[in-house]
Amino acid sequence: MVLIKRKFRKKLRKNAKWIVAAGVVLVGVTAHNFTQTNDSKHEINWYTPTEIITLDVSKNTDQYSAMAIGNSGSNLMRVDKHGDLKLDLAKKVDVSADGLTYTATLRDHLKWSDGSALTAQDIVYSWQRMVDPKTASEYAYLTQDAHVLNADEIIAGKKPVKDLGVKAEGNKVIFTLSKPAPQFKSLLSFSNFVPQKKSFVDKAGDKYGTASKYSVYSGPYKVEHWNGTSGSYKLVKNKYYWDAKHVKTKVVNVQTVKKPDTAVQMYKQGDLDYANISATSAMYNANKYSKEVVKVPEATTTYIVYNQTGEVPGLTNKKIRQALNFATNRKGVVKAAIDTGSKPATALAPEGLEKLPGGRDLTDYVAPGYTYDVKKASQLFKAGLAEEGLSSLKLVVTADSDQPVAKAAVDYIKETWEKALPGLTVEEKFVTFKQRLDDTKKQNFDVALVLWGGDYPEGSTFYGLFTSDSAYNYGKFSNADYDAAYQKALTTDALNQAAGAEDYKAAEKSLYDEALYNPIYFRSTRALQNPHLKGLIRNATGLYTDFTYAYKK
Repeated sequence: MVLIKRKFRKKLRKNAKWIVAAGVVLVGVTAHNFTQTNDSKHEINWYTPTEIITLDVSKNTDQYSAMAIGNSGSNLMRVDKHGDLKLDLAKKVDVSADGLTYTATLRDHLKWSDGSALTAQDIVYSWQRMVDPKTASEYAYLTQDAHVLNADEIIAGKKPVKDLGVKAEGNKVIFTLSKPAPQFKSLLSFSNFVPQKKSFVDKAGDKYGTASKYSVYSGPYKVEHWNGTSGSYKLVKNKYYWDAKHVKTKVVNVQTVKKPDTAVQMYKQGDLDYANISATSAMYNANKYSKEVVKVPEATTTYIVYNQTGEVPGLTNKKIRQALNFATNRKGVVKAAIDTGSKPATALAPEGLEKLPGGRDLTDYVAPGYTYDVKKASQLFKAGLAEEGLSSLKLVVTADSDQPVAKAAVDYIKETWEKALPGLTVEEKFVTFKQRLDDTKKQNFDVALVLWGGDYPEGSTFYGLFTSDSAYNYGKFSNADYDAAYQKALTTDALNQAAGAEDYKAAEKSLYDEALYNPIYFRSTRALQNPHLKGLIRNATGLYTDFTYAYKK
């Protein structure tokens, strides 16, 4: 194990004592006043650490926008408090014995938030818009991975969208797959597939989803007072939602609070009903014994991606990437940056994503054996530099400025990488979450610290990220063995969970052997939550926060 320089350790300890002390003074107060007026009992006050980006159902890719879309839109099914799929817009969903046909029958008299009729064709249109090349949806690949009939050809521009295997027959939506897909039913609850009203989308044109007035809603709430750039919005009860009589909360006020300690102070003052305490170790330690702390379920991995386009000297060299991976002290990163219940990552798929037959966690099964080995790292780095004709290497690590843990993590990685790998210089670059998304999508980075949360509880939600043609393969590498293992999991072994896990294990080994990415930690979050708040559903994947049946007692 590489130790931080003694002087640096003393400085850390000294600062840590001051930070913890300050944390106790600033955010460690535990006396709260949640006395509610009659009006405030019908409102919930929430926040996000960064602004939402879009309300365009087909184009959204971030969890904060998804919270707004998933609470203002309804799909055929919805995840309940037990994590099970239950019926939402559909009154029944039938699956054929061969797993190739799903028939969803809609409830009677469904309506949009403008009072117009919501039909099976609105659901068909949403799926068609997702695969339409003109939409350029980054989530279009989900239809391919789920083997929706003709999705591949439509996305490639070889067939028209009307040929997609999603059809409306009266009040029924019929999905036809070319092969069984283990994750397909979960997509029937995913926010990127909620219905869209074609006439509304066409009329709004390029403005669709760019502000709350340029969207129409099918779910328990409507989004109001979001102009496209504002840091706040309201989720207002939708009287036309089919189950509106059971939606008890009239308004959910959502604002952007970028500083975690500010959110905690606002919570303690009664201005928020929730505040994340896992943003820093000091904040966590100051509040972790509060009776109001709740565990927030999530299946989230933070990892490093390397730009392998050839634009960054050194990163196309396998030995250099392997050296960086071996020089990564994952336990040290967690201790230095996010010692709040998070764990060092052992694979791409995080803990809690999927349980295999017999109860074993998928991540334990696929883990290829990441280790921290300074000697091996130094040898590989020296050899890699020689192969590239380099005597030194400078890398810029990009991370989110909105997240305090990102700063601490990158600081630690820089310190340990530079000490373990003579000749390496690491520079830090912090940009907003929105900017980092844009930079990684456009390969405007050397090395980037990225976070991904699962969309559904099955391995493909993570292993689909790194296929050769995936929009989320920010490093733009291509590995035939990886692609083959992933496709086998989704085709030959689609209905055999154990065999599929073996495929994901092979895919993980390909990532490890070629050092194509670098897993850092599995995030675990704790939060303060108003004890009067009941009925809130938190999910480890997909819609992380569901206010449909939430209320204050």
